Amino acid sequence: MRHNKRRRQKLPTEPIEIEIQRLSHDGRGVGNIAGKIAFVQGAITGERVVAQYTGQRKQFDELNTIEVLEPSPDRVTPPCVHADICGGCAMQHIAPLVQISLKEKVLHDHLAHIGGLNKFDTIPPMLSQTEGYRRKARLGARYVSKKESLLLGFREKNSSFIAEMGTCAVLNPAVSALIMPLRELLVNFDARMVLPQIEVAVGENAQADANGDHLAEQVALVVRHLEALSEKDSAALLAFAQQHALQMYLQPKAADSIHKVWPADNEERLYYYLHDFKLRMAFHPVDFTQVNGELNRKMIAFALDLLDPQADETVLDLFCGLGNFTLPIATRCKRVVGVEGSEEMVQRGFENAHGNGIENASFYSADLTKEFDEKTWAQPIYDKILLDPPRSGALEIIPRLAAFRAKKIVYISCNPATLARDAGELAKHGYVMTLAGVMDMFPHTGHVESIAEFVLR
Repeated sequence: MRHNKRRRQKLPTEPIEIEIQRLSHDGRGVGNIAGKIAFVQGAITGERVVAQYTGQRKQFDELNTIEVLEPSPDRVTPPCVHADICGGCAMQHIAPLVQISLKEKVLHDHLAHIGGLNKFDTIPPMLSQTEGYRRKARLGARYVSKKESLLLGFREKNSSFIAEMGTCAVLNPAVSALIMPLRELLVNFDARMVLPQIEVAVGENAQADANGDHLAEQVALVVRHLEALSEKDSAALLAFAQQHALQMYLQPKAADSIHKVWPADNEERLYYYLHDFKLRMAFHPVDFTQVNGELNRKMIAFALDLLDPQADETVLDLFCGLGNFTLPIATRCKRVVGVEGSEEMVQRGFENAHGNGIENASFYSADLTKEFDEKTWAQPIYDKILLDPPRSGALEIIPRLAAFRAKKIVYISCNPATLARDAGELAKHGYVMTLAGVMDMFPHTGHVESIAEFVLR
């Protein structure tokens, strides 16, 4: 009987010395082994390192640095003690300004090679704090019988296993401080074998501090459990939530089964504040929100400066979510229309508009990958457009977008490849990309957030 499954390839066991020539787009060192490209995790341009094989493919090899023989001046001590094993962020060994330079190069390379765009002004990179910035995360959980231990955190590098971690340098400090107490709590649960993940979200305090800042300290946990919790487990979770002043949610099945168990106040919202626009934004702990609150505020302010909405203008905000851009735009224009695929997010947009006393913002639910010419919201003429699509971009709507003939489009992107592709398409419809730049929404990772301005020729 023939077996079609490949046998696991045996990798070379001997470490190899290699010189690093450049960095790849995801922050790995790139070298050469007997004429074959080698991607080396944990290495930087100009370094000579000793590395161990982690994978081999026809076109390239993959290795992991185990010793740095000649370090680069761009090498820094990672802020996280778990940086060598945790795959949550793989660029902590690279100086932050070098990281952002790499991200700029990634954006420019994609715009040139995919979009055919070279003539535009570069926006200076938008930066924020590089530690403790992450306010939302999904932490994997796994009970290890042999060690009688429960792991909680992100995946290991190049692995599906949960990294053993007690803190996290990029998570909000209030969440990082909960990792070990949560591990110690959950390891004794009757349901410890059926707790696959815990989702965390952090909201801001209603009362501002002396500097006028609303500190991000209101933590909510959503505990996913595959079987019903025993009375003992439920009581322990409630006690933990009370002790640490947390909002506690349970998720026994699909997302629609999520329900709050503490406090018993029927208040299922966290908040963040947009000081420049005097707005308080409400969100459910599992709603999509930007993970980096400081960068989000800077991004909104800069996007509105580019868009420059006027008091007599009508603006369209596509992929609007809960109104993160829509409501700030509403404070400066005659009317703004937000469109989002999720009906729940549309309701959240209305909720936030009402909560902030905004009456010139409308929200509509629509699948933007399908024809929408007959939709009520698609009939008006829009002066300006802002869009913040998912990683897949907005290719399907570019022709209809161009048909509005808005004099300016501001495009927020979380994927430089699809931004470049869409920018090339917009150029075919008469739009010139005048400005583009990166925003470091996820420091220490290869994630590239960017912003671009298009003006109708």
